Amino acid sequence: MSGRTTTLDGICEIHRRFGGERARMTPGELRDRDVIVGAHVPVSPGALPRFLRRFEQVYGRLGKAQTTISAAAAHHRLLWIHPFLDGNGRVARLMSYAMLREALDTGGIWSIARGLARQEARYKQHLIACDQPRRGDLDGRGSRSEAALAEFTEFFLQTCIDQVDFMEQLVRPSKLRERIRLWVEEEIRTDSLPPKAGHILEAVLYRGELPRGDVPDIVGTGDRQARRIVSALMQKGVLHSASPRAPLQIAFPARLAGRWMPGLFPEAAS
Repeated sequence: MSGRTTTLDGICEIHRRFGGERARMTPGELRDRDVIVGAHVPVSPGALPRFLRRFEQVYGRLGKAQTTISAAAAHHRLLWIHPFLDGNGRVARLMSYAMLREALDTGGIWSIARGLARQEARYKQHLIACDQPRRGDLDGRGSRSEAALAEFTEFFLQTCIDQVDFMEQLVRPSKLRERIRLWVEEEIRTDSLPPKAGHILEAVLYRGELPRGDVPDIVGTGDRQARRIVSALMQKGVLHSASPRAPLQIAFPARLAGRWMPGLFPEAAS
């Protein structure tokens, strides 16, 4: 979805993959009839392509800071357009998640969708308020209330901050290195990983990504042995790379969540 999140094709692709099934429809196809959502009457089916092209023009050409600030407005405007018969809320939340993930390079560590779900009543109140006409001559220049949109934007961004804080407390990054180090030592003792595998993981943690050409110097071996250590780490699912020549990045396999990030998932009932 990189670079296509707010495009017509990108929005339809999100719906195609995750669209709801409560109404008879074809996932990824725009609605072909009028609908009413509460007190809101969305645009007519014939106007959808025009409105979505304008949506793409406004929100698809922004820089990182502008995308972050505008994510709330894009979220509401897509719901106001209401392009599909069903599944619009899910699509808007997934679109917002994708916008923020791409703009902020979050790596998917936190999700705005979780925060909105935890404040569903306030979230819906804000959306309804954003649907209302402007509150007088000083309330923006468009037909909708600019003040309400500003209030929703503040709520939306504060929810993002809350989710970042939640994940930081849960993952405890300051302790992450030590937890990974202990796991690597156990794997080496049981011959599940080659010696010096921890040197590579530690380097990736500090740098964010590691060029493959740097690995031999880090582990103090020849190229062949360095490749063997990298291969073992990739087989464990703790390293990944976009291609055989691309830099190495750390991965967080779900099976190690309990060891590397205790508390991330609820404990299974006994």
